[in-house]
Amino acid sequence: MEQPKVIFLDAVGTLFGVNGSVGQAYATIAERFNVDADPVALNDAFFKQFGDAEAMAFPGVETTQIPALEYQWWRAIAEKTFADVDQLEAFEDFDAFFTDLYAYFAGAEPWIVYPDAYHSLERWKAKGIELGVISNFDSRLFTVLDSLALADFFTTVTISSEVGAAKPDPQIFAAALAKHDCEPADAWHVGDSYGDDFEGAKGAGLRAIWLQRPEETITKYSDQPPRL
Repeated sequence: MEQPKVIFLDAVGTLFGVNGSVGQAYATIAERFNVDADPVALNDAFFKQFGDAEAMAFPGVETTQIPALEYQWWRAIAEKTFADVDQLEAFEDFDAFFTDLYAYFAGAEPWIVYPDAYHSLERWKAKGIELGVISNFDSRLFTVLDSLALADFFTTVTISSEVGAAKPDPQIFAAALAKHDCEPADAWHVGDSYGDDFEGAKGAGLRAIWLQRPEETITKYSDQPPRL
């Protein structure tokens, strides 16, 4: 099998995931602000709001504005999440709570690296393959990758909020490819989302590999999972 020039990977759900659940993290930090909310209900509400939200992409804005826009994007989801479980009014200072919540997800504590990630990255890097991240996460991804000892594996990190387009839009894949001076046919993309990652990458001309968790098996349509 011919070796690709670059392998791109999705971040959350592919390289690392939430340690526990988002709802538990929300509930734990809410307790610091004397708000008692059910973690399971919060988790369900979060994923509903996250699924209904517009993509985190801000086309045409100044780069300096992006961090504030990311913050407000996530704040709206958190606010709606607590509203869904009838706990929003329980906060005396929701802004202070959200500041702590946002900072919490910028570090290592809420995340766990999947056991296969380091091994795969080390193997690919040893073969001289360039590695990059393509993610719809926000600019906190840079500090998260660093705190999880993943940053040094990657030559590039491309995020939707900076490109102004989110997966599965071909524009974000094109932006990542340009950083490596690479043609789509010479690149692979690995991700856990069938729509955003597999269909998005395939539509952009890359070799698309769908990583299915929690079984942690890679399914590649049309042939066997590639292993270099």
